[in-house]
Amino acid sequence: MIEYLTSNLWLVWSIIAVACLILELSSGDFYVTCFAIGAACAAVFTFLGIPFWAQVLVFAVGSVLSIWLIRPRLVGRLHRGGEERQSNADALVGREGVVIEAIPEDATGYVKVDGDEWRARSADGEPIEKGVRVRVTDRQSIIVKVEKLKG
Repeated sequence: MIEYLTSNLWLVWSIIAVACLILELSSGDFYVTCFAIGAACAAVFTFLGIPFWAQVLVFAVGSVLSIWLIRPRLVGRLHRGGEERQSNADALVGREGVVIEAIPEDATGYVKVDGDEWRARSADGEPIEKGVRVRVTDRQSIIVKVEKLKG
C-alpha cells in the first residue's frame, strides 16, 4: 500500500485537496480552501517528476500565495454589500402591513407585517382603525411606529 502511494503521490495530494475542501464546509473562512489549492498545485507538479521535498515546497508556496492573493477576493465576494443590508427587525422599517387590533390614541395595538404580528403605535399619535393599511416608520425594541397609507 505504501509502495503504491509513494509511486502515485498525485493521488495523495488529490486526497489532501478533497479533504481540505470537505473541511472548508465546516469552517467557511476560506483558509482551508487555500490549502486545497496548494495541494492541487502539488498534485499537478508530481506529473513533472519532481522529488517529494519539492512537492511539499510547491504545496507551501501555493497555499501561501492563495491565502495572499485568492482568499481576500473570496471573502470580499462573500460579504459584498453586507454593511448596507439590514436584518431581522431593522428590516421592518418601510414595510407595509395591516392593523389587526385597533391602535388607540397614544396607545398600542397590533399590526401584521409579512405574516408576523407586531405591537404598534401610531407615528403621529392619532388612532388607527382595524383593517387599515399602514407603513412602518420606526422601530423601538419590539414596538413599531406606523403611519396610515394614503389612498
